[in-house]
Amino acid sequence: MIEPIFERDPFRFTHGNPSVYTLPSDGSGKDINVHFCSECGTKLALTFERWPDRLGIYVGTLDKPTSISVTPENSKHIFLSEARPGTIVPPGFLFYERHAAENDGTPIEPNVRKEPYVVEG
Repeated sequence: MIEPIFERDPFRFTHGNPSVYTLPSDGSGKDINVHFCSECGTKLALTFERWPDRLGIYVGTLDKPTSISVTPENSKHIFLSEARPGTIVPPGFLFYERHAAENDGTPIEPNVRKEPYVVEG
């Protein structure tokens, strides 16, 4: 799943108000709010108790999903401990077994490889 993160304040839904399902994060225990279409159930965005000033958009909901470039400079792979076996992380990308920061916000040291990294089962 590609989920670009944006500043929450300037963001607005332009067609209706999505429904919201709230659940606690397995990692931090903080609430995650899943915003979804009340008519079809499509997930649209995530907001976070942990980062109240941020919003994650499901890239597949954009008119032009390819407008978001995924590069080693602007991306990271998280929760590889839960990835399917055979998932490939391209060389040069930061990756984490779970979160990229501790609950208090302290950054966690990333992993990065010069060769592709394949998640094992």
